[in-house]
Amino acid sequence: MREISEIFTHRSVRSYTTQPIPEEILTDILEAGARASNTGNMQLYSMIVTTLPSLKERLAPLHFNQPMVRQAPVLITFCADIHRFGLWCRQRGAEPGYDNFLWFVNALTDAMLAAQNVILEAEAHSLGVCFLGTAVYNAAPIAEVLQLPAGVIPVGAICVGYPADEQPLTPRLPLEAVVHRETYRDYAPQDIDRLWAEREASDETRRLKEENGLPNLARIFTERRYKHGDNLHFARSYFDTLRAQGFFNQ
Repeated sequence: MREISEIFTHRSVRSYTTQPIPEEILTDILEAGARASNTGNMQLYSMIVTTLPSLKERLAPLHFNQPMVRQAPVLITFCADIHRFGLWCRQRGAEPGYDNFLWFVNALTDAMLAAQNVILEAEAHSLGVCFLGTAVYNAAPIAEVLQLPAGVIPVGAICVGYPADEQPLTPRLPLEAVVHRETYRDYAPQDIDRLWAEREASDETRRLKEENGLPNLARIFTERRYKHGDNLHFARSYFDTLRAQGFFNQ
């Protein structure tokens, strides 16, 4: 029988105790993030660690008042960061050319790899985590609260703390849904039906259909969770923030 690592028990934790995270454990978690693979060993990311209740209170509405933002003892905001590397280049007489969209993508990749390492190390210490994609929805006001300079923009956030209760495993599509061998294999209608069958038949989906008064999970996603008009609004807002933060200068 194969040995199961912590990664196979990952779950999103949305309820936390008031127990603080010891500083040595938090340092281990952050060091794990800093050991992540990254572009050219440039480490084009920053991790903003927020523990002050007053700051979390300002950030909570920008994450749509999700309770765990205030409740978790630590909130880490991951930022794509070309600012620091640019400063180093100029102080050494080199002119950086990283204030463009390509290097935003590179910095975004670096930040997400660091975030995954943080998640794995936190869970190895029996901590719970919840990834917040809402960091990109209100990137401009989050950048203001966190005093981010040009060349730095939020790309994600993670709540970290001790779980208040046992959460179920987060469901996933079967492996064949996301793995393609050699080349991309497109999906026939019967493939789509088969790959989503278990998710659509779950008790959670039945509950969501009843709560939302909609006939299927796809319509819950498109009409309740991630609506077209909202998508366009937040996409334009994030694009404007990217421009304001200097990622479209070239």
